[in-house]
Amino acid sequence: MQVIWQPKAVKQLKKIGNRITQERILVATRGLVDFPACSGVKQLVQHQYTHRLKVGDWRVLFSVFQEVSVISVEEVKKRDDHTY
Repeated sequence: MQVIWQPKAVKQLKKIGNRITQERILVATRGLVDFPACSGVKQLVQHQYTHRLKVGDWRVLFSVFQEVSVISVEEVKKRDDHTY
């Protein structure tokens, strides 16, 4: 699998003030290369993205395109009381 970061997701990652959190998210997304044999991933139902990856209080939302073996990282959002 190839992991591609969309510009919106890169911008959101840069906005995270904590450098350690940014590194944790980057390390976790590197593990997506082994998809579907990676931990913390859940398939989403009736959502615009196909999957999400939990990294602490943060969620990496992404879509998987099997025909070309690409994971497109779309959003990085902090979990709050209204998430899901």
